Amino acid sequence: MPVTPEDFYASVLLAADEERRLPLPEQAMWEIFPFELAGLVVKPLDPLTLPEPPRGGEGGRDCSRCARRLERVVWSDERWTLSAWPEPLGLPFGAILEPKAHLDLGDLDDQHAAELGQLIVSIERAARLLSGVARVHVNKWGDGGAHLHVAFLGRPAGMLQLRGSCLPLWDEMLPRVPAPAADSALRSVAAALASRGGRQHP
Repeated sequence: MPVTPEDFYASVLLAADEERRLPLPEQAMWEIFPFELAGLVVKPLDPLTLPEPPRGGEGGRDCSRCARRLERVVWSDERWTLSAWPEPLGLPFGAILEPKAHLDLGDLDDQHAAELGQLIVSIERAARLLSGVARVHVNKWGDGGAHLHVAFLGRPAGMLQLRGSCLPLWDEMLPRVPAPAADSALRSVAAALASRGGRQHP
């Protein structure tokens, strides 16, 4: 029988201290962890929030992506768009892949699902060819909005300290990449996609 949210939360509290703080994760001991351990503490656990509030694009809330369907788009086809991040990044490459229709990951039909896999591979291959990019991280989050958005982050070549799952944290601390360089990288990937189908946007 699946565990209930209440039972799961109760088991988590058993692992916490009297202030409802969990121990530091093993990741904090990794060489790629961006923070020193001295003075680092875990925030106390919040109480459960049930039912959870609706995300953007569900429960009668507007979808910010549907409202700005072609904003920042550099490539599109009949069903998908590739866009710049809403804000400048500190990494040599960043992009967001989204369906044009208001769909989350579990809503994709077989055609969308197959195309998603092919697009992820094509974008990763093209971004990895960019000067200064060593690896491309592909992430699907979704706690803020119900419109699927797959994030691509290019790890700078040679900066091994930025490896792995801490890359988004490092990005927030790095100086912003100059807009012309970021735009050039994104448009190179858009051109590679357009060579396989769809169109590059000016």
